[in-house]
Amino acid sequence: MKSKKALLITAAAFVVLIAGAAVLYGILTSGNSPELLSSANPSAEDSVSQDPSPSGESSQAQSGQADSSDEVPELQQAPDFTVYSADGSRAQLSDFFGKPIVLNFWASWCVPCKSEMPHFQELYQELGEDVHFLMVNMTDGSRETIDTAQEYIAEEGYTFPVYFDTDYSASITYGVYALPTTFFIDSEGYFAAYAMSALDMDTLKRGIDMIYTAQ
Repeated sequence: MKSKKALLITAAAFVVLIAGAAVLYGILTSGNSPELLSSANPSAEDSVSQDPSPSGESSQAQSGQADSSDEVPELQQAPDFTVYSADGSRAQLSDFFGKPIVLNFWASWCVPCKSEMPHFQELYQELGEDVHFLMVNMTDGSRETIDTAQEYIAEEGYTFPVYFDTDYSASITYGVYALPTTFFIDSEGYFAAYAMSALDMDTLKRGIDMIYTAQ
């Protein structure tokens, strides 16, 4: 019975993974996709694949070059989703429109995610009044729980806002299949750039510069 249940959970997770990847493919190949940023020194450890099985250990590199097209692409609206704070309060991406948004998907078991966290914390402390930092935890209830994520955040002393994707609304909507993944969204809710690898400070600043200009 347990093996049958585990098989059903794995199959369901695989369907979610494929559906999410299809959504992301549609967003990024629509002819008006945001710019792809890459870390300064991408390597095989720059990202970790989302494995449909909680016990999986698959990983892969994610990197790319910026789009050099001379044409100015039409802006693309960032789709809405619902996530939750630690106390269960509901939040939607659209609640944060009005200021630039840095949307990061992460998990406490993801080593590349951990490598970029100090950069997010530093810039959150510097720009947190003017830029929304949405650190969305990939909370599957097994490999990652609200408790394990909160424990990691507390241990490291991070103070940026953390939200939990407990019903997969954000990950499916954005087709997140590798961690970390970051989207840069302007104050009106349009994509400016994205990254599918761990970001160094310079690259993170470059993404933020694309959506925010200090007054």
